[in-house]
Amino acid sequence: MVRDTPPLLTWDQWDLVSQLHQQDNDGLDHQPFGVIGFKGDFLVDRYNRYECVNTGLTREKVLGRHVFTQVAQCMNNFMVAQKFEDAQAQQVALDDCLPYVLTWRMRPTSVKLRLLWDPQQLRGYILLNRSD
Repeated sequence: MVRDTPPLLTWDQWDLVSQLHQQDNDGLDHQPFGVIGFKGDFLVDRYNRYECVNTGLTREKVLGRHVFTQVAQCMNNFMVAQKFEDAQAQQVALDDCLPYVLTWRMRPTSVKLRLLWDPQQLRGYILLNRSD
C-alpha cells in the first residue's frame, strides 16, 4: 500500500494552527519549516525532522521537556515565551511573526518565527523558517 504524501503547509496560511493540529508526525516531518509543538504545560510533544536536522537535537532529547527552560532557552524572554504566557493567561489566540536570532548552543542564526497559540486546544507551536 502506497501512503499519500502529506500536504505541504505554507508559512503564511491563515489557518495554519488548525492544519498543524491535523498533522501526524509524518506530516510534520514533510513541512519546509521547523515545528515545535507543546501543550498548556509548555512540555514539548511535537518536534519535526526539520528541527532535528537543524539543531542536532533528537526527538528523544526534546520530547517531554519544557520548551523555554530546557529546549529553546534563547527564546525564554519577553519576545517569545512571554507572548505565550500572556495568551494563555488571557485565554486568547496568538498568531505573531517576528525576525529572531537563535543563539543557544550554536552560532547566531537569523530566522523568522511564527508563534501560534490555540486557547481552545491549549496548544502552542513555534515555527522556525531558516530559508529567508
